[in-house]
Amino acid sequence: MRYLIACCLFIVSAATPAWADSDARPIDHFTLREAADFSKQVERELAQRGAYIALVFRSGRPRDALPDGVRYTHGAFWVYGPVTEADGSQGHGYAVYNLYHGQDDPTTSYLAQDWPLDFMRGDVVGEVGVIIPSEEMQIRLLDVIASDQYDALHQPEYSLLSNPADLRFQNCTEFLLDVVAAGAWLTDDRARIKINLDAYFPPTRVELGWWERLTAGWFDPRIRLDDQGNGPVNIASFSSISDFMLTFDLADESFEIQADPSD
Repeated sequence: MRYLIACCLFIVSAATPAWADSDARPIDHFTLREAADFSKQVERELAQRGAYIALVFRSGRPRDALPDGVRYTHGAFWVYGPVTEADGSQGHGYAVYNLYHGQDDPTTSYLAQDWPLDFMRGDVVGEVGVIIPSEEMQIRLLDVIASDQYDALHQPEYSLLSNPADLRFQNCTEFLLDVVAAGAWLTDDRARIKINLDAYFPPTRVELGWWERLTAGWFDPRIRLDDQGNGPVNIASFSSISDFMLTFDLADESFEIQADPSD
């Protein structure tokens, strides 16, 4: 009996790759003050570089729990503009535009706007990845986010391991990529976007064994692989989105920011 229990626990652990996550719930790792300090550090860095919009990525899982080629589990747009402070005064800062999976039904997703502190409370490694679009792309992305195109690009059917060249599912990083593609190709036609991405976007490839493919969805309904072929699992990640944007001059720079313990 003890062997059977141990075996079942191993299967649950091996079949549920929890490293790809778009979870809105805060993860207790840093104190609230530490998360607030880190979020302000990132805001200052973006402002110093003149970024009106940036793609920012954080990890809700330790690095040793992530596969090769994947450094972050959640990404969002940080958009600079007027904000209302807690005391009602007006200022300027970054708002965060996310895709999150549902809590009651994790196989569906929703779009949400929150704040840098909310974003950073989900970080467990003290490091974020940043992509700063080119000046032209910043203008285009701001136009997309401010229009009906933004909602039109959302596919509510959610998968942790969605294929960026397929229409059936979407997660947070694929949504970022779809919005970037809409700005680059000036279209919100998702079918056209997927055709173009299949031709021009080299995805991050994750190796899953046959047993993981067979059993992953048993233990985590967010893992749906119907949009994947029989080879490596193709996903969008910080590194692959960064490479794509830099290759086609859609971004000026890509870098990582570590939390400053003295901040």
